[in-house]
Amino acid sequence: MEFLKKGDCVLIISNHSKENDITNFVNDTKTFTVNGNVFHEDSSNINDSFCPKSPLDVVLSNFIPPHSVAHNDNLLAKFLKILKPSGRLILKDELDITSALKLNGFVNVTKGADNLYTADKPNFEVGSKVSLKLGQKPAVWKLDDTVEEVWSGANDDDIIDADQLLDEDDLKKPDKQSLRVCSTTGKRKACADCSCGLAEELRGETKDTPKSSCGSCYLGDAFRCATCPYLGMPAFKPGEKVMLDLNSDI
Repeated sequence: MEFLKKGDCVLIISNHSKENDITNFVNDTKTFTVNGNVFHEDSSNINDSFCPKSPLDVVLSNFIPPHSVAHNDNLLAKFLKILKPSGRLILKDELDITSALKLNGFVNVTKGADNLYTADKPNFEVGSKVSLKLGQKPAVWKLDDTVEEVWSGANDDDIIDADQLLDEDDLKKPDKQSLRVCSTTGKRKACADCSCGLAEELRGETKDTPKSSCGSCYLGDAFRCATCPYLGMPAFKPGEKVMLDLNSDI
């Protein structure tokens, strides 16, 4: 076990293993740690109240038959907690638990041959904190700062002139006739069965009296059907020519 060194304190984790198998693996591990402490626990005993006998350098998990340790988030979090800073977790698992190890706080996660995973605990204790010393007061914007004050040091070339966003064509008032479109096609083109007068208008003709096929078109949108060519137009009297005031605000 090249990942063990002299003097390491090692915790071996297994699940429902035979006593002889545990004893043999513990003795084999001691040959690598020499004067280090090596002890064993069943995975079911690693709970919130578990406390190792001494600070742990290494945790070996699932090396002893029947290799049935479930490395769930709860157990991985416990491993991270009981290891000392820069301690190492070495385990075997047929599942891909690379992401699980990283999400539970381990770093330098690697997967080798025979589904062997190694991962390190960061070089600080879980829950540790440190005060930050700021050399100067951070610059912030105040709510009462104006845009001019914030941009007082900006180059004039960086600010867009709003007058340059529009050209002369944009400022021209559109022709009233160009705004007249078919309520069905939405374009300046009459539909095949045009009855709103646009077809006659495009041909240079006039349609003085609009006629309603249902008899309710002149009452307003509330009485018009979904395909009515008068949709969007104001109500009018029977026989009255429909007129729109394009100069009024809509």
